[in-house]
Amino acid sequence: MTTHSKPAESSALPRAIAASAAAVDSVLEMVLPRPHGPQGRVQEAMRYAIFAGGKRLRPFLVLHAARLFGVPDARALRVGAAIETLHTYSLVHDDLPCMDDDALRRGRPTTHIAFDEMTAVLAGDALLTLAFEILADLQTHPTAEVRVALVTRLAQASGHDGMIGGQVIDMLATEKFGVEDVVNLQRLKTGQLFEFSCEAGPILGQASDQDRMRLRAYAREMGVVFQITDDLLDVTSTAEKTGKAVGKDADMGKATLVTLLGVEGARAEARRRADAAIAALGPHAARSPELSGLPLFLLDREA
Repeated sequence: MTTHSKPAESSALPRAIAASAAAVDSVLEMVLPRPHGPQGRVQEAMRYAIFAGGKRLRPFLVLHAARLFGVPDARALRVGAAIETLHTYSLVHDDLPCMDDDALRRGRPTTHIAFDEMTAVLAGDALLTLAFEILADLQTHPTAEVRVALVTRLAQASGHDGMIGGQVIDMLATEKFGVEDVVNLQRLKTGQLFEFSCEAGPILGQASDQDRMRLRAYAREMGVVFQITDDLLDVTSTAEKTGKAVGKDADMGKATLVTLLGVEGARAEARRRADAAIAALGPHAARSPELSGLPLFLLDREA
């Protein structure tokens, strides 16, 4: 398999990620409620969780996949805002004492620590439902069939056979898990939202099934790269760099590709998956240096 080298302009991709994050944050400012009335506390918690920072990689994927098919940025950014509200809900719930019991997220107290458990649960619920409200709005796309397709695909990606299914497996994961078990877990818990993010572009552009399959295959491999590098950070980095607790997988006895393959073996697997992701793009790789550069960029992530 051909090994791809880093793009010559090493700062271009971080700039593109930052620009995408700023653009989707502007949309999030508009679609998130301002705290008001007796329900203001949960609305404040929603905003606290959303605006805690982060690279906004999922909206980045939506935006650049959509540009391949001539979709206006305004529509893609609304879908990016929807996926970010749903992703944030999952983080708020993951951090709860009944799940991962984390006190730190993106360098500051998790939502249930900053507020309380009840408010965190309800804020997560509200962020989840807001995602589908955004997708169903006429501003996201004028064609009802496209909006329905987005709603359906996100429901599948985030539900019992997607992200939630992966979370259930993750809670049960032990050192007895093998490589395929871990890859399946990661493709559900993390990869499904990446797949939706990439597939949303051709859905918005009413592109061919082949294009949807290409973008989905790219996301499937890229998601594994993301998760391996995340697991590597849990072993090799610090809470100061990552903005969250590290070393928890080992403490809980969870199997990851790092525990199964070792640090160097996991890095080699991440490199292999990055090449596979780029190859999956086919003719779109040359048309989108942002998408083709992302898997390689992730290999060196420090946070």
